[in-house]
Amino acid sequence: MKLQADAHTTQTITSYGPGWISVNGQLLKYNVVIDSHSSYSAWQTSGFDELQPEHFSVLGDLKPELVLLGTGAKQRFPHPRLYSQLMAQGIGLETMTSPAACRTFNILSGEGRHVVVALLL
Repeated sequence: MKLQADAHTTQTITSYGPGWISVNGQLLKYNVVIDSHSSYSAWQTSGFDELQPEHFSVLGDLKPELVLLGTGAKQRFPHPRLYSQLMAQGIGLETMTSPAACRTFNILSGEGRHVVVALLL
């Protein structure tokens, strides 16, 4: 019996390190939003302390079932007022370190789930 790997049509985080991430082999050195069902783009925030409701609104516009927030090397939790629009849309938010968010994203997107990860590098 011949075994073949499944064809991946989703975005995959192929590697990561301090201050960088690789998506499908493309090296990125900026905060990024990755949608498992489409593509990736720069996340227009300079860091955790500058997050505003508008940053989470952009994530909700992608209509995922779940948003993963990677807060860098240290896990930090945003104030609920920042992501209340996601909750009102029934979109879950999980906050973790960026390396954990990368691993979790790959697992969930590999299962075919529509997930978005927002990474602060």
